[in-house]
Amino acid sequence: MSDSTPPRPVDDSVRADLNRLRESIDNIDAAVVYMLAERFKCTQQVGVLKAEHKLPPADPAREARQIARLRELAESAKLDPAFAEKLLNFIIAEVIRHHETIADGAR
Repeated sequence: MSDSTPPRPVDDSVRADLNRLRESIDNIDAAVVYMLAERFKCTQQVGVLKAEHKLPPADPAREARQIARLRELAESAKLDPAFAEKLLNFIIAEVIRHHETIADGAR
């Protein structure tokens, strides 16, 4: 198929299935965003407590437990555990950054 070949027409039932699935994906994406927002509200409170009690922003032991737990959950959900770990590491890095900012403001 060359670049100048027009795309094949899509059957109406296929288009309907695509639209239905894409609507579900959009709803799931919205839920993920709101769940992350709720998670960060909790971690901000943790950051305040850590700053008030002069605790370090990072907790490597807790992070390791969370990663192991999430990997197990991912496996049971048929999700790639390596992907789940990468996602959690990204989230943890952001949480630590927030905690550092909170701690800097408390000084």
